[in-house]
Amino acid sequence: MLELIETNQVVLAGIVLLVAFVVWWLWGRTKPAPTKRDYTDVLSEGAAPAERNSALIEAPSAAALVTPPPGVGTMAGIGEIVAIAAADEIAEAQADPGGDDLGRIKGVGPKLKTLLTSLGVTSYAQIAGWTDADIARIDAQLGSFAGRATRDNWVEQARLLASGDTAAYEAKFGKV
Repeated sequence: MLELIETNQVVLAGIVLLVAFVVWWLWGRTKPAPTKRDYTDVLSEGAAPAERNSALIEAPSAAALVTPPPGVGTMAGIGEIVAIAAADEIAEAQADPGGDDLGRIKGVGPKLKTLLTSLGVTSYAQIAGWTDADIARIDAQLGSFAGRATRDNWVEQARLLASGDTAAYEAKFGKV
């Protein structure tokens, strides 16, 4: 083995140099140095942003802009305001005992419920009795909500809700 190395010294030296060069080339390649970033703050941006930020800090809070309902002191907390609003809502609901909660119909949200009420639709029985002509007349007045009565099958939902058959309603349309 020693004879083989002695006879091929030039080849071995070339191989060692080649390996050293490859190692140097792979390890010697460095990534470019990161560039120095300029950090800015409000003061380096000029006076206008600093003035704007000061104005935002000194602006009154949203709570200071809320006017409490009548009967509530100026120092009332949010709990008192919510309690009075809830009492007003309950009073309104009791004042209109003939109306049903149209929001229980799938596809009727708060905006659509208000729109239906403004059109005089306040009960499940009314919707359950709609004909195709009634649906077309109401659709024409629903604006961007047109087609919802047919698509969401309001008439069948209203029939089940008016009859009080909650089990059949939930079986077909999901939980009330």
